Amino acid sequence: MTKKNIGAVLALYPCPVIVVGAMVNGKPTWTLAAHAGTVAHSHLMVSLVQAHYINKGIRETKKLSINIVDESWLKEADLMGTISGNNEDKSAAFEWTMGENGAPLINNAKASIECETDGNYELEHFDQFMCKILATYADETVLNEQGKINYHEFKPVLFEFPTYEYFVTGDKVGNCGKMNQ
Repeated sequence: MTKKNIGAVLALYPCPVIVVGAMVNGKPTWTLAAHAGTVAHSHLMVSLVQAHYINKGIRETKKLSINIVDESWLKEADLMGTISGNNEDKSAAFEWTMGENGAPLINNAKASIECETDGNYELEHFDQFMCKILATYADETVLNEQGKINYHEFKPVLFEFPTYEYFVTGDKVGNCGKMNQ
């Protein structure tokens, strides 16, 4: 097999689609994102363009929510990526509940993670918020008998760049650490 060098392109797609929530001037605001990931068992990273309105609230309160998108509310989530909070009030876009730690949680999200920022690494006009997980909230319909999220039931939407297409998680293809047994 011969591989072709296609340049310095980001090829770690598809990525989970999330709606980030934070309080700005006493009201919730939301933005669609797909640049997020695990950096430790206790921390996540969310990367947002610095010009986003929501960044102000995250910097001031140090609190945010990560609401994982599934197909049931994808259309509403997608809209949050086309409207700027700098120009339009997005506080009524979703029914929401305040998390125990002060971040707004989207009621329709079957899984939401409430976080507090531990720091921000600024890079090329992006804020990389390092987020300590404070609480994870999951709808009982997506939990298994052990109280863990069942990804056979909960199917997060994935985003692919540069085509800007959405996908849902697929079929199981193996068991980690047991592929050679």
